[in-house]
Amino acid sequence: MAGVIQMTARRSTPAALLSRMRDRSPGLAAGLLGGALAAGLGLAVFTVLVMLLWVSSPYPDSGPSGALHTAAALWLLAHGAELVRVDTLSGAPAPLGLPPLLLLTLPVWLLHRAARDAADGDAGDEAPLVPGRTALSGVVLGYLAVGAPTAFYAAGGELRPVWVWTGVCLPLVAVLAAGTGVWSAYGRPSGPLERVLGRVLPRRVRHLVLGPDGRPGVAARAAVAGATVLAGGGALLLAGALAWHAGEARTAFGRLTEGWSGWLAVLLLCIALAPNAAVWAAAYALGPGFLLGEGTLVTPLAAASAPLLPPFPLLAAVPDAGAGTPVNWAAGAVPLTAGVVTGWFVGRGATISGRAPAPVWTPGRTAGAAVLSAVLCAALLSVLAALAGGPLGVAALSRFGPVWWQAGAAALVWIGVTAIASSLAVRAWRARPLAGAPAARIPGPGTPGGPLPRGGRLRFPRSGGAGGKKTTFRAVPRRPAALPPEEPYLLLDGDRDHAPGTVPDARRRGAVPHAGPGPDPDEPYPLPGRDALGVDRDHVPDTAPHTDPGLPAVTPEAPFASPADAYRARAEGGVRRTAPEEGDEDSGRG
Repeated sequence: MAGVIQMTARRSTPAALLSRMRDRSPGLAAGLLGGALAAGLGLAVFTVLVMLLWVSSPYPDSGPSGALHTAAALWLLAHGAELVRVDTLSGAPAPLGLPPLLLLTLPVWLLHRAARDAADGDAGDEAPLVPGRTALSGVVLGYLAVGAPTAFYAAGGELRPVWVWTGVCLPLVAVLAAGTGVWSAYGRPSGPLERVLGRVLPRRVRHLVLGPDGRPGVAARAAVAGATVLAGGGALLLAGALAWHAGEARTAFGRLTEGWSGWLAVLLLCIALAPNAAVWAAAYALGPGFLLGEGTLVTPLAAASAPLLPPFPLLAAVPDAGAGTPVNWAAGAVPLTAGVVTGWFVGRGATISGRAPAPVWTPGRTAGAAVLSAVLCAALLSVLAALAGGPLGVAALSRFGPVWWQAGAAALVWIGVTAIASSLAVRAWRARPLAGAPAARIPGPGTPGGPLPRGGRLRFPRSGGAGGKKTTFRAVPRRPAALPPEEPYLLLDGDRDHAPGTVPDARRRGAVPHAGPGPDPDEPYPLPGRDALGVDRDHVPDTAPHTDPGLPAVTPEAPFASPADAYRARAEGGVRRTAPEEGDEDSGRG
């Protein structure tokens, strides 16, 4: 019997271990499946495009196997991995490291969605989220489980991946894109970013990058705006140059290939490389320009001739060789505009609001925020410039695109100088109403906007009322001396129908006897202790209503002219609203 029990326990141990593992890592299987599915969908899109072009090509150079190898290599190139072409005329391997930026958006978007869905789980809105590390690990491992065999498969084709670049770029893209997906699923918390920034930046500078409320700070928003203007301005320069050289671009299509399938392939390649060309144009506008091969530099001041360039449509936008003209120098308007936009964001954040009493930053802090924005904008452009360029071969074709550190340094100078000047100008312009405004003065008691006198009565015209009816507001102490602590106290009661549970309601129902002289219980409730405090309801000083046109209209729904008046009234002793009194000549009862 003991042996049977031991055998049963041993048989149930693997199931118990599996259950325990599932309990400790919820969502891991869903993350693995989501990551593998994201990699498979990306591969499927690349494969379909390549196979369509191969089928429609009248003279294919290889069979279906070659097309599949090319699709796998392009999928790796979209992640930033460098490829090597082994089938060249010289026989020497030629590197290919210029990734089309538009192709990178597909893997990033698929990874983001997969990680967000893995973190959300499938149990519904009421279930807790899957732990972030579990979801992230599952998606990344699932993605790499498909990416590693794809890299080995692409190694058997004409375009072979470089293992060092593949081992770095593929996991890096997977981790960053999946991390943003998990962060989005958790509601984009600012805690992780604050911990990272807290180790490298002081508190005052950190709040310019990430605000105290968790949103991007003033410097971060200004930097993103400046980088967007630079990229958008580069796209406009590219479109203008292509329109200027439209004939050369049209001729390049015919010289590269024949037939609609070849034209479609060239058009798709131009669309995929359009973001790269926009970054090149932005670097050109900044001054350092870009390289069209080793030793061939193109800048607004001068452009070297490049005789080895193939007849590619996008290369028709390259300026002609020779010294620059005023038309080329006009490209400097792009970084100038980017600096002004950056400074406008910083100056707007320095004043927070154009109305008093908004705090205004000092000129030194405003200039410091502009410099920080320029540094962040230069860093963003440096990353884009590094991704937009790369080699297309050996020797003269080994360097194509902008040099990332030169583009970043030029952006820092342009954006820094312009942003400092524009931010200080915007700050001075927005702070001008605050500087010219008179000093704040609290009115005295009994004056419009001032504190209410003790025992005083304010008459405000009822908006839309007929017959000149008015509503009386009585100023009373917050807690009179004669009011017992155990009695309920209503600071703002109604007109004649008192709220249930109050002392007037209890006396009306007979629960609290009314003793001594005074008004009838059906009349508005006289606050206990008024005689002890010397408050005479029939002889109270009247005060004039508010007549300031800058204040909102006073209505029974909003009896106070401003929140400040209400606060002063409560601080002075409280206000109790009553109905119009019998015999009041201003009550409108006739």
